[in-house]
Amino acid sequence: MEIINAHAHIYPDKIAQKATHVIGEFYNLDMSKDAGTVESLLADGKRAGVTGYLVHSVATTAHQVRSINQFIKNAFDTHKEFIGFMTLHEDLTEEEIEEEVSWAIENGFKGVKLHPDFQKFYIDGENVQKFYKIIGDRLPILLHVGDDRYEYSKPARLVAMAKKYPNVTFISAHFGGYRCWDDAYMYKGLNNVYFDTCSSLPFISSERAREIIDMLGADKFFFATDFPMWDAEEELARFNQIPLTEKEREMILFGNIKKLLKI
Repeated sequence: MEIINAHAHIYPDKIAQKATHVIGEFYNLDMSKDAGTVESLLADGKRAGVTGYLVHSVATTAHQVRSINQFIKNAFDTHKEFIGFMTLHEDLTEEEIEEEVSWAIENGFKGVKLHPDFQKFYIDGENVQKFYKIIGDRLPILLHVGDDRYEYSKPARLVAMAKKYPNVTFISAHFGGYRCWDDAYMYKGLNNVYFDTCSSLPFISSERAREIIDMLGADKFFFATDFPMWDAEEELARFNQIPLTEKEREMILFGNIKKLLKI
């Protein structure tokens, strides 16, 4: 069976250890076993039988955007099992965003990844709505959503944007909101929002995961690990504990993401 890890962070070798350490500090997790490099991701996935990876990284300043996107492009040009999502930053002008999005599409990127908590913007902020207006229906936008320590990425903010911009396809990470899983009901009826499973299964029961999948639709979910945060073998074992049909399991492991991204 194919398995696509639909949420994986990667970093250049020279900064990977530092970047991984920063993530660990941010979430108060032990991240010492992985460095967030391409080779570490491939090794992690191989142990679990992963066959494809959605890879990305996040710019914390505007001047990092092109260099990060070029790094991601080099990664998926080299590793055909990689699917690349680009980054953007709020400080870019509308003209710069259009230029970067057009360049990314021409160069084979399949989506955009944004992290409101790291990048310090509100999902529904007036200035960042230029992303949604400019991107439109050209690329799906994967957003870190949730974390009850911050206001930037509350699920209600994404719900408001999904309603305001129905032509935009959003992917709400972490079962719709890290540590905000009780808010998942807010997404009901939104046809333009999808979800991934990462950074959730260690904290919620398999029965609760099943309830959320039933509520929002098994055709809206993607298996993911949030590499380098979680081990792929362990995440796959947790996922396989969710009482799903074989068809649903295949949809979430690879079918849904391939259908959405037309791959």
